[in-house]
Amino acid sequence: MTGRNPAGGIALRSTRVMNLASFLTQASRRHGDEIALVWRDRTWSWADLEARVEAMAAALRERFGVVKGDRILVQSQNCNQLFESMFACFRLGAVWVPANFRQTPDEVAYLAQSSGAVGMICNAAFPDHAAAARRQSNALRFLVSIEPSAFGESYDALVDSHRGQPVAAAPVDRDDPCWFFYTSGTTGRPKAAVLTHGQMAFVVTNHLCDLMPGTTNRDASLVVAPLSHGAGIHQLVQVAKGAKTVLLPTEKLDVPAAWALVERWRVSNMFTVPTILKMLVEDPSVSHADRSSLRYVIYAGAPMYRADQKRILEVLGPVIVQYYGLGEVTGNITVFPASMHAADDSRDLRPGTCGLERVGMSVSIQDADGREVAPGETGEICVIGPAVFAGYYDNPEANAQAFRNGWFRTGDLGRMDAEGFLYITGRNSDMYISGGSNIYPREIEEKILMHPAIREVAVVGVPHEKWGEAGAAAIVLNDGCALTGDELKDWLKGQIAAYKMPSHVEIFDELPKSGYGKITKKLVKEALDARRAGS
Repeated sequence: MTGRNPAGGIALRSTRVMNLASFLTQASRRHGDEIALVWRDRTWSWADLEARVEAMAAALRERFGVVKGDRILVQSQNCNQLFESMFACFRLGAVWVPANFRQTPDEVAYLAQSSGAVGMICNAAFPDHAAAARRQSNALRFLVSIEPSAFGESYDALVDSHRGQPVAAAPVDRDDPCWFFYTSGTTGRPKAAVLTHGQMAFVVTNHLCDLMPGTTNRDASLVVAPLSHGAGIHQLVQVAKGAKTVLLPTEKLDVPAAWALVERWRVSNMFTVPTILKMLVEDPSVSHADRSSLRYVIYAGAPMYRADQKRILEVLGPVIVQYYGLGEVTGNITVFPASMHAADDSRDLRPGTCGLERVGMSVSIQDADGREVAPGETGEICVIGPAVFAGYYDNPEANAQAFRNGWFRTGDLGRMDAEGFLYITGRNSDMYISGGSNIYPREIEEKILMHPAIREVAVVGVPHEKWGEAGAAAIVLNDGCALTGDELKDWLKGQIAAYKMPSHVEIFDELPKSGYGKITKKLVKEALDARRAGS
């Protein structure tokens, strides 16, 4: 957009920015024959990936009529095709809509419907997800299958048949969407956070500045989490610098295999969540692998217990980097670098901090009226800067709640000291984090209340040794009904994703309520704690 600046009469320049698919094209030009991607017993060079992405982009355009702005839903565990699909969508100016592959068919079908996706790329291992998406979404015109299936055209066959067809990167502006990053809300229904080309270019630069300085094409990154979320952002950063990406050979975390890959490929960085990092360090295989190549082991998504942090530092050395952020801010709120981590309690001068503001980002601790509070006082963590998303897709009510005076409201509570170190003290919502995944109780509660034997329910997060937090369901049965916790969990299977399943169920005669007759989560937690203490 061009125009006149009323303050100074200066003509404004266009907001056009680089299409993110150009990261791959640039890496191919500079490092064409070098290894870009490793998965199982195969490797792909940068030139290989560029050719495959261009061919898939041509197939999406010529075979299915995909144009700029179209949304493409992707359901798959990590594989080369999932990695490629991001860049094929970006290249066309289309929007990549990756699903968490662990979600149920109905949950993924909702993503298809709510995003307005015109097509779906789905791994052959998920026929029920493809069928559910097709049933629920009228906008869905085509299905592409990764590996042979009965429900869609073959991804690899489409690549082979469209090789050599040139597809230039679509022109994009800063605020053109490139990625719908689904994140749940207090209503329990996932919301599509709109990430844009200009925003993500800043995020890539910021990650390289704050999390992995000095990253080059000589580096390698191991992926131990789904590419659909934070790990996908992390790998986009690797492509920007020509660093190779190494995928685990299995769907589930295989710790000995992970350490073997670190040694074989001289892995220098990885993105993890505290639960995964804890498993990596506690497995005996860690002591048998050469880990000397590791420079940055990044963790985010949940707080880490101090005892775990000390153990990890003792095993891996001063290589761990923490950042705090949300999907809406693509992880870019604070950073606690490796140089500030300490295994020695006498050197840990700021226990519990999640670090300092990221470069280019500003954090404000605000009261209920949007006024900034004094250092040391608790309030809501709010943030502004180029990493903040464009808003929730087709959800004006959520946008009105999420922004105030230009600040994005995280919903987390915290305080900031006089030197700018941030400390998270709680959450405005009832959300809890289990194994790095944000879980919102209402969605689970609504499912539980569909059981004919249950009258009331409250799901809260409670401490869990392995996952950090896990769900506990407090239920009240209808008169004359009988139900055990195991029976309820068996009934819930297939209705909610496994990672959302409550770890245990407690039956009450009545749930604690406020003076207004509302179930109070704080009182429910206290009642559950009392039961656990007495058991």
